[in-house]
Amino acid sequence: MIDIRFSGLGGQGIVRCGLISGKALSLYDNKHATMTQSFGPEARGSACSSQLVVSDERVLYPYIVAPQILVSMSQEAYEKYAPDLAKGGTLVIDKDLVKLKNIGEDIKTYAVPSTRFAEELGNRIIANLVMLGFFTAVTKIVSAEAMKKALPGLVPDRFLDLNIRAFDKGYNHGEEILKEDKQGKK
Repeated sequence: MIDIRFSGLGGQGIVRCGLISGKALSLYDNKHATMTQSFGPEARGSACSSQLVVSDERVLYPYIVAPQILVSMSQEAYEKYAPDLAKGGTLVIDKDLVKLKNIGEDIKTYAVPSTRFAEELGNRIIANLVMLGFFTAVTKIVSAEAMKKALPGLVPDRFLDLNIRAFDKGYNHGEEILKEDKQGKK
């Protein structure tokens, strides 16, 4: 079983990240997944999160305590949720929006300029799809094919191609990071 928390600010598409990933895992990658979400009364502009529990077997308890993977797209969300990250966990951040503080040596960290990449593609609102592509590449929890199949119905039809391009941008960047890590270990 793997516990994942997507976090950021309300309005960044954090809940949608959980929905897309859960749909991809459940419908297209033959896994079981549950999703819960939380956000403050302010909704837009305050820390929010969506949590996924992923398993090869039926999920009996849908809530997470110490996620093995934390995705943070804002400083506020990082500061709120990073202390809960499990020992030996994986942290995925937007490198332009999150500055690391007091992170344990046993935490594997990956950083992507997801908002900057989204702006380069023409719309910062797709930063969450850049992040999902990157998350998919570096964690290998879900396949890229399943994630792309999950997009219709969860992103507006008129922006489907742009969302796929954003996903691919993040995914390709993640693959490059992994290749550099591998070469650095030789």
